[in-house]
Amino acid sequence: MTGPLDQTTAAGAAPLVGVLALQGDFADHQAALGATGLRSRQVKAPADLRGVDALVLPGGESTTMLKLLEVEGLWGPLGAALHSGVPVLATCAGMILLARHVENPVQRSYAMLPLTVVRNGYGRQCRSGTFALAVESAELPAAMSGTFIRAPRVTGVHGPCEVLARRDGDPVLVRQGQLLAAGFHPELVAGHPVSRLFADMVRAYVRRREASAFVGR
Repeated sequence: MTGPLDQTTAAGAAPLVGVLALQGDFADHQAALGATGLRSRQVKAPADLRGVDALVLPGGESTTMLKLLEVEGLWGPLGAALHSGVPVLATCAGMILLARHVENPVQRSYAMLPLTVVRNGYGRQCRSGTFALAVESAELPAAMSGTFIRAPRVTGVHGPCEVLARRDGDPVLVRQGQLLAAGFHPELVAGHPVSRLFADMVRAYVRRREASAFVGR
């Protein structure tokens, strides 16, 4: 039996990750996924969601993404895919799309993560850069940095959500179930630990799904 996205990964094939490609740095995400051994597909229309094993919501401009999601008829189909239980990596603008509350200004979101985020919360472009992070997960190396570009700032965590890393006390990498969200851009650094962590999540998900399908035969 196939999953909600008609997932059928051929034996021996690498998992397939759908990367939202309406705007933003989706090409960098595809390169980062390829470096971990995962396949990727650009998602520009609802049909592009069929058969994906995971999703990436890239960095970019969240208000532009919102407009294009409506124009391309993707808002509803993407929401259904996000709620289907597949692993999701959301970076920067992607984190904004998943946050329950968005400020500066208030805007629409999928409201899946119990977070309040402030758009451009660290200030203008001149305040962007690469910063050392305080890691709070044994799944990641103790010495890790993140590249922030007009990044959202998490000002509240309102429910069960695992904080994996912080910047000056602010949560910047969080996980809830299969949702992994970063306020920075791991895809811009070759071999970044967050890219590897997400790849591990995707492979574990596919293994569990295949094992469940085998038991159900």
